[in-house]
Parts: sequence; structure tokens; C-alpha cells
Amino acid sequence: MSTEGSQKLVSDLKVLAADTQELLRATAEQSGEKVNAARDKARVALARAQARVAAAEAALADRACSATRTTDDYAHGHPWAMAGVVGLFALAIGFIAGRR
Repeated sequence: MSTEGSQKLVSDLKVLAADTQELLRATAEQSGEKVNAARDKARVALARAQARVAAAEAALADRACSATRTTDDYAHGHPWAMAGVVGLFALAIGFIAGRR
């Protein structure tokens, strides 16, 4: 899964968790055996989902830090190659901007 996709998934899960918490608060005054059982099941599912979101966020942050370190190490180890890449990128942007 791409980093962008992972970030969207984490964001969607956070929204779902917030909505579930709001639903639990809204139904707190409702009583009945079935309602209480459903509420307890929702609380357990919410706790699991929040734990998974936290783990996914941590993994995503670790991967981002690793990629940043790798890029930084490469840039410091090959400064002329990086200057060439940046120069070609700037040339391409200038060419595209000049055509408009």
C-alpha cells in the first residue's frame, strides 16, 4: 500500500472512531439488554480499531523517517549526482513554464 493510501486509511479510521464515540455517547441513556450488548461490542471494536490505527501510524512514521534518512545519506554521499538531478528537474520545469 502506498504511503498516501496509508495516510488516507488512517485518516478514515480516525473519523470512524470519532463517529463511533459520538454514537456511544448519544445512546448512553438508552437501556435494554440488546442495546447494552451492542454498545459493549462497539466499545471493544473501537478499542481494537484505535490500537490498529496507532500501530499503522507508528509504522507509517517509521517508514517515512527511514526514507528520509536514506535520501539524506544518498544526497550527502553523491552531491554531484543530486546537483545534476536538481538541475535537470529545474530545466524541465523552466521548459514547461516557458511554453505557456
